[in-house]
Amino acid sequence: MMNFRLKSIREDISTSAIMAGFLAVLISYSGPLLIFFQAANTAQASNEMMASWVWGISLGAALSGIFLSLYLRVPVITAWSAPGTALLVTQFTTMTINQAVGSYIIAAIILFVIGITGSFDHITKHIPKGIASAMIAGILFQFGINSFTSMQSMPLLTGIMIISYLLFKRFLPRYSVVIVLIVGVLVALFSGALELKPIPFGIEKPIFIEPIWDWRSTLNFALPLVLVSLTGQFLPGMAVLKTSGYDIKAKSIISVTSLVSIFVAFFGGITITLAAITAAICTSPESNENPNKRYIAGIANGLFYLIGGLFAITIVTMIMGLPKELISVLAGLALLSAISNSLLNTVLDEEHREASVITFLAVASGMNFVGIGSAFWGMLLGMLAHAVFDKSISNKVLALLKGNK
Repeated sequence: MMNFRLKSIREDISTSAIMAGFLAVLISYSGPLLIFFQAANTAQASNEMMASWVWGISLGAALSGIFLSLYLRVPVITAWSAPGTALLVTQFTTMTINQAVGSYIIAAIILFVIGITGSFDHITKHIPKGIASAMIAGILFQFGINSFTSMQSMPLLTGIMIISYLLFKRFLPRYSVVIVLIVGVLVALFSGALELKPIPFGIEKPIFIEPIWDWRSTLNFALPLVLVSLTGQFLPGMAVLKTSGYDIKAKSIISVTSLVSIFVAFFGGITITLAAITAAICTSPESNENPNKRYIAGIANGLFYLIGGLFAITIVTMIMGLPKELISVLAGLALLSAISNSLLNTVLDEEHREASVITFLAVASGMNFVGIGSAFWGMLLGMLAHAVFDKSISNKVLALLKGNK
């Protein structure tokens, strides 16, 4: 059986699928990973600690992606939660790294229960699409703004990167973020803004982080992390797979990624989820004309993540030498599609539009009340508005109150 499977894999390997897997990793490292670096800067984490985080998220994406692609024979592309990482940036002003790890574990356990019980579709069905999208848009909003506020401190770098993004988004949309990264590095190099450091080369030794649990970090971060992972990653990720012709259940994917998430959490790795944007690269015909052979892209993607994780300190040192403005601009541009899609879904959901806008404004405000952050309050206010404005819900509540009398 094993020999047959290995023979089948060898026959299914294609250069295009391997390149698709590599490109997906490259885009993740040049875009969403930079949000992780912003979180590290906020937490004042050392390079060694940051390298451990990169090791964790890379290893988590590698193990889950390779296993699921082999097991399901489908190009399953996994990665760390990008909106969850954006949420992490806002929380590190009031939360320690140890509390963050505790929240990672709580979120992973909740996701595992959701996955193993097969209740994913049931839960997401009760959250209006507009409200879920509004929460994600509110979290990502500041990252989009930072792409342009960087113009004040480094106008040349910011201006050239934005113009490059517009041009390459028009003519080479799939590679635009990677090309803008290269352009930004070259501009920083020739303008003297690039901090050149000796680049270490060696196998990463992850740092064990003792988790701390408390109710505030659970409400502020763990619960919103579960929600944004479900609605911002698993939901669009499953949609990408289904529109590509892969009709599979989310149960095994959520269960495996959440188990892996528990392990990597102890080394600083945030929740591992199903990828959406980069998954489209590996599930497209450009990966392989034969849909049954595209799972090779998922395996290749995992292997490249594994290499990246093993040499995490090298990646960290290279990126930490970049100007903060370059990272801010690139992170914002990489999230531009996610921001625009979330805003579009916020206003297109006509039935829940007002509740969705309330959610967006509350989350984007960055409000903090009784020690609890805006993501939690935004979702709570949005769902409350939904309950008040939805006549069917309000009628049921009134009928229940009359019955109790």
